[in-house]
Amino acid sequence: MSPHWPSLFGGMLLGLASILLFVFNGRIAGISGIMGKMLGRERRLADLAFVAGLLAGPYIHAAAFGRLPAITIVSPWPLILIAGLLVGFGTRMGSGCTSGHGIMGLARFSRRSIAATATFLITGICAATIKGALS
Repeated sequence: MSPHWPSLFGGMLLGLASILLFVFNGRIAGISGIMGKMLGRERRLADLAFVAGLLAGPYIHAAAFGRLPAITIVSPWPLILIAGLLVGFGTRMGSGCTSGHGIMGLARFSRRSIAATATFLITGICAATIKGALS
């Protein structure tokens, strides 16, 4: 099997899940918004099911392919923690995350999502370049 098939299949499932959520619930598959509601007072069964599906994904992969994908974390935990906090802060400032803007927003040709996704990509490229130069 080509190494690209799992990524293609995963992308198709993301697109299908996003379309189904939007068509049947009128909601956007933005993880930061869903998690914000889950952590706040506005908990909904659909949000819980969505998050449960995300958490079950690796185990479904293991059941289908016989193993979990290998993951190697090379960055120190304090750096990962700081990065996670900055991402959380940025998603609130940007009114959404990469899934909401990058998948749903771009599909709807939202100008705000186009600008947000371009900002995510440029910032990520700059951060990776700086980190690579410092390593």
